[in-house]
Amino acid sequence: MDGARLSDGAPRVLVAGAVLAQGHGGVRRHNQELLPRVARILAREGGGLAVLAGRDGLAFELAEPIEILASDVPSGPPIARAAREGRALRLALAEAREGGRPFDLVHTAHLPAPRGLPVPSTLTLHDLRALILEHTPFSRRFVAQSVIGAAVSRAAAVITVSETVRRTLAEHFRPRKLFVVPNAGDHLPVLPRSPPGDARLLHVGHLEPRKNLELLLRALALEPALPGLDLAGAPKLDEDERLRGLAQDLGLAGRVRFLGAVRDEELPGLYSRCAAVVIPSRLEGFGIGVLEAQRAHVPLAIAAAGALPETAGADVPRFAPDDAPGCARAVRAALEMERETLAEHARRAERFSWDASALLLARAWREALPA
Repeated sequence: MDGARLSDGAPRVLVAGAVLAQGHGGVRRHNQELLPRVARILAREGGGLAVLAGRDGLAFELAEPIEILASDVPSGPPIARAAREGRALRLALAEAREGGRPFDLVHTAHLPAPRGLPVPSTLTLHDLRALILEHTPFSRRFVAQSVIGAAVSRAAAVITVSETVRRTLAEHFRPRKLFVVPNAGDHLPVLPRSPPGDARLLHVGHLEPRKNLELLLRALALEPALPGLDLAGAPKLDEDERLRGLAQDLGLAGRVRFLGAVRDEELPGLYSRCAAVVIPSRLEGFGIGVLEAQRAHVPLAIAAAGALPETAGADVPRFAPDDAPGCARAVRAALEMERETLAEHARRAERFSWDASALLLARAWREALPA
């Protein structure tokens, strides 16, 4: 092959999709919205898109012009997935070549990234939690060198979902090419605001340690006059039980409700009726919930961490992720925001769109390939 393009026009791209069996979250939303759009762009220009699904299938439907290929790759854990994924991709690439419809590029959005592929590959990194949060200093160095660094060095291009992640990645590694393809929030319809007199605060997202919901509970305990809180999201491991226990210890049992996982159809109603949205995460590679809230004209308070400030804009109330009194003050400030300010935030959020991001992704794939 020697770096030559295999097809004319737009590329034919094979997406490593075993992880797409996993449940709700930002990564699923990213793929669910972008893949159909970018597939249509490639098809119009003579290219194409296929997804190599794993043995657990896909958690959402993908229709034509996307081609779904089958494999026995497990969705997790990462070590088990990595052990089979490279071989499955090489087999799919060989079969496509033999069938006269070869792929130009493999795209993956998880780590460890597959090795030994006979065509160029691109890599999307949604965040760098493995480098920042989830390891000791020694294991962070190991992960940086053996997992992230190796994947970045093999990739023809690396794609991030925010300038914040792009900047951090560039500080630690030397990708050949680096692109930003942001997420968006226009997948949800916007309902008129109709908060009742006893409207509650809302957090949408998984219940997991990096979401830093303990801080939000402690802020509520400091400020009894703040509204109650609804936590809308599925727990990871036993985080819901830990938070329930903490709420009980803090005297918040009657003020915090655990709604569990909610369907997409339920989210517009939750946003329309809540008093404000609070996002206290220690790390977010983007923060789709920021745009969902802003498009719905919902008051918003965020942690000054990760890409949340970049996504939200400069004048959204914020707090340090270890400052419970600051969180309470930011929530009060959000609740006092004027309608005109909320309307301006909504207009800013509308500048992000999945259609625009699909165009950016198609461009990144084109530019990742040799001329």
